[in-house]
Amino acid sequence: MVPNRWIPYKDFDGRPNYESRNWLIGKGEIGGKGKGLSFAFDHLQGSDLVEEVKLPSVTYVITTEPFHDFLDDNNLDWIHDEPDLEKIILAFSQGRMRESFLSDLERVLQSLYDTPLAIRSSSLLEDSHLLSFAGKYFTTFAANVFDMEWRRRELSDGIKTVWASLYNHAARAYRAKHGFTDRDEAMAVLVQPLIGRDHEGLYYPELAGTIFSRVYRRPSPRINKEQGVIRFCFGLGTRTVDRSLARVIYLSHPNLRPEGNLAREVVRYSQSSFDYVDLEFGAFVSGDLKSLFPFVMEHHKAATSFIELFGDNILYWAGSKPMIHTTPLFTFGDLPTRYPHFLETAKRISKHFEKEMGIPVDMEFTYETQEKKMTLVQLRPLSSYEEMASVKIPQVPEEKILLKGSRMVSNGIVESTPYLVYVDPFRYGNRDNYFKIARALGKVNDRLKGTRYVLIGPGRWGSVNPDLGVPVDYAELCNCGCMVELGIVEKHFTPELSYGTHFFLDLDVDNILYLPVFAGEKPDIFNREWFDNTPYEKGAEEEIRVYKGNFSVFLNGETEEGIVIEN
Repeated sequence: MVPNRWIPYKDFDGRPNYESRNWLIGKGEIGGKGKGLSFAFDHLQGSDLVEEVKLPSVTYVITTEPFHDFLDDNNLDWIHDEPDLEKIILAFSQGRMRESFLSDLERVLQSLYDTPLAIRSSSLLEDSHLLSFAGKYFTTFAANVFDMEWRRRELSDGIKTVWASLYNHAARAYRAKHGFTDRDEAMAVLVQPLIGRDHEGLYYPELAGTIFSRVYRRPSPRINKEQGVIRFCFGLGTRTVDRSLARVIYLSHPNLRPEGNLAREVVRYSQSSFDYVDLEFGAFVSGDLKSLFPFVMEHHKAATSFIELFGDNILYWAGSKPMIHTTPLFTFGDLPTRYPHFLETAKRISKHFEKEMGIPVDMEFTYETQEKKMTLVQLRPLSSYEEMASVKIPQVPEEKILLKGSRMVSNGIVESTPYLVYVDPFRYGNRDNYFKIARALGKVNDRLKGTRYVLIGPGRWGSVNPDLGVPVDYAELCNCGCMVELGIVEKHFTPELSYGTHFFLDLDVDNILYLPVFAGEKPDIFNREWFDNTPYEKGAEEEIRVYKGNFSVFLNGETEEGIVIEN
C-alpha cells in the first residue's frame, strides 16, 4: 500500500487523518479546505519544519452529509432557483437541524470549551488546483463564551451562515463562468479553535496573513517570482484576504516596499485598525489603533517594530516621546530586520509545500514573534495561472494612448474590444451612492458579457471600504477583460499594489488583466481630456460612462509597461 503522504495532491484522501482522531461528523465529503489541511498534516510529519510550524490542535470536519440532510429536512430544494439571497439566508436561519447533528455539535463544544472558534467553509469545488473559489464563501467566528445554550446557538448559526454562503451572488457567478451549477456544489464546514491569545479580554493572534509560493504580479523586475510573497496584518487575518490595508513583503526583497519609501506613501497603505474577538461581550470587533495604542505597546514587546508615528509628513519610532499631532500606524518598518525568523520560516514553508504538492501553493497562517511560532491554518493549491509569452507594446501616437501604467504589470493582451466602462474618479464620492454605483455596474457587466470590455475606475475595485474604491463583488465585474485602477492624488484614490488578496486570485484564474495607473506620475498616462470630450452612454448612475469604439490593451511584465489604446 502506498503511504498517503506519497500520493499526488489531486489523488490525496484527507479523510483518514480526521477519522482516526474522531474529528469527522457525517459520512459525506470533507471539501477543499479539509483536504488541504489534512495534506499539510501528513507532509509536516518527518520534515525539518515539524518543530517550527504547527497546525490547529483540533479540526472538526462537518462533512457535506449534514448539509444535504438540512436541505432535505427543511424542503429547501427551491433555493437552487431562487435569486434572492436574503430569502435564502432567512430560510437557513429558520431551518431545523437534526437532533443527532446537534448532539455532535455538543461534543465539539465540550472539546473546545475554552477558546473562540473559527467556522470555515470547505466546499467540494473550493481550493482545487484549477479553481480557488477564494473569498466566495464565508468564514465566521464564535466567541464561545457565556452559557452552553448561547454557545450552541452561536455555533449552529455560524454553520448555517457558512452553508447559506454557497448561494451568494459572487459564488454563483463564479460557478456559472466555469461551467458549474448550484447542484454541482455542496458545503462541508471546518470548526477549529481560533488561533491567537487572550490579551485582557481581547483575543487575536499577533500577526496573521497569507503566503504565496509564487509571485505572478510584481511592482519591480528585481523581484524573484520564484521566492513568493507574504501579505499580513496585526490581529485577525480578515484584513489580508480582502482589499483592506495590509503589509506586503516580497520574500526575495523584504525591504522593498511596493508603494515606495516616502512617509506619505507608506502611510497611505498602512493598517490603522485591527480585528479581534471581545471575550467580555462575545463579539467580533474592529479596534482603532489610535485609541488602543497604549494597550498594544504594553502587551507586545515587538510593537516598536510594527508601529510608527506619523506627523508633519515624517514617520517617528513608536517608542519615542509621544507627540500631540502624530498618528500611530502599523507600518512594520523594522520587522524584516528585527524578526528575520518570521520571513525565513515563510520562505521555508513556502518551498516545502510547493515541492510536496508539486504546484505553487497558497497558505494562511498566524505568527507570534516572541515564541517564533507559526501556525498554519489553511493550505491549498495556488490556482493555475499561466503568463502569456512576452507581449510587444506597439508604437502608437501618444494621443491614442488612453492609459499607461508602469507597476504591477503582467503579460497579456485584449485586442479590439468595443467597450470601455469608466467610473469618473472626480465625481465618485461626491454623493452617498457607492453601493448604487456597484449594483449599476453589475447590470452593465451582465449586458457586456462576451466582449472582454475594459473597466476603469478610482482606487481599488472591490474594496470593502467604499472610500477606497467601488465596492463591487466578483459577479459585478467578472466579464471584463482588463481592470484598470486609477490613482488620483487629490482625491486620495490609490490602486492596490500588492498581490495576495482573494480579489487578485480571481483575476489570475479568469485571465482578467490588471493595470494600475497613477495620474500625474511619469511615465504613467491618464488621458483625462479624451474621457471628458469623447461621447459616451450614461450609466444608471451619473458617475458611470460607457464608451463605444475599438480599444486594445497590451501589457508587458518584463518591461513593466501596460497601455490601453484607441485603435
